[in-house]
Amino acid sequence: MKHLLKSVAKRMATSEALIRPIAMAADMFMSSRGCLTTFHRAAPSQAWDRLPNRDFYLDLGFLDQFLTYLTGRGWDVVTMEEALRRSKLDKPNDRFINFSIDDCYRDTFEDVVPLFRRHNAPVTLFVTTGIPDGTLSLWAAGLEDVLLHNDRVMLEDGAIKVPTTEAKIAAFHRIASSWDGPQAAARYTTFCELNGVDIEAMHWKHAISWDMLEALRDDPLVEIGAHTVSHARISSLSPAGARAELQGSRDRLIERLGIPARHFAFPYGRAGDCGPRDFEIAREAGFVSAATTRKGLVRHGQPPFSLPRNTINGAHRSLATMELHLTGFTGAAARMTGRV
Repeated sequence: MKHLLKSVAKRMATSEALIRPIAMAADMFMSSRGCLTTFHRAAPSQAWDRLPNRDFYLDLGFLDQFLTYLTGRGWDVVTMEEALRRSKLDKPNDRFINFSIDDCYRDTFEDVVPLFRRHNAPVTLFVTTGIPDGTLSLWAAGLEDVLLHNDRVMLEDGAIKVPTTEAKIAAFHRIASSWDGPQAAARYTTFCELNGVDIEAMHWKHAISWDMLEALRDDPLVEIGAHTVSHARISSLSPAGARAELQGSRDRLIERLGIPARHFAFPYGRAGDCGPRDFEIAREAGFVSAATTRKGLVRHGQPPFSLPRNTINGAHRSLATMELHLTGFTGAAARMTGRV
């Protein structure tokens, strides 16, 4: 069954000719449904191919195309607040989609929000408050930047040559894999010293700032929620540690922006990353919803503290792939194959 589902999904995702039958079948057999989506960064189409960590980004050109497609298909782009309201109604043939950005980087402010404004569509920002506070190491962004702009970089065990895009991609994934974990920030600091990188300047080259968030705060198309203080895996923390991450991020947003900060998204967000204990902590912290990254659709009566969200990234550059999310196929496949 797993192999069959993967085969069907692959064929559907690579054939634009399948879009209309998929969508028509969904309209015939599905009533009210909501699709929550999330991504992290976005880049112009002309830059996307060169990025060493390209699958972490969404192609802005494709996002523009997808937003136009949704309008033509009768989907409403909504805030998380509105998605929750609609999930309680079970209105026949109601179709709504929410786009959320996790972490939030400079490109959220400079590129993504302006694109949503052009479509007069709302977008939700789940902010990791350590980013605008400057306390969270953006080591992956810095590593990628150095590789992108140099043909030779220094590592602790010597220099490596990265003259081509393929070499840069391979080096990024190899280095990031070896750093990933509690030691990442320290390894990145050493890397910056070896390569003459101003680590502070590099942070603000990629980070969203409080000034940027203040500029977005009163935009009626921007909804701001919390995504922890340090992007911790909540399930791995003690109850007190988990509360500090959730409550701390909400309190910081309220303090700096004067907003309600009603919604929360779990970092990583799969079954092993957050569970019933953590959903209850989110409720106790004063949130009215908490989103995961477990694939699926929002249906009538959806529990508000374990909302499914479908991650979209660089590999998702076809409308057929998006229809797999909109119809709930990817959620069903994930559950049947145990990838939750």
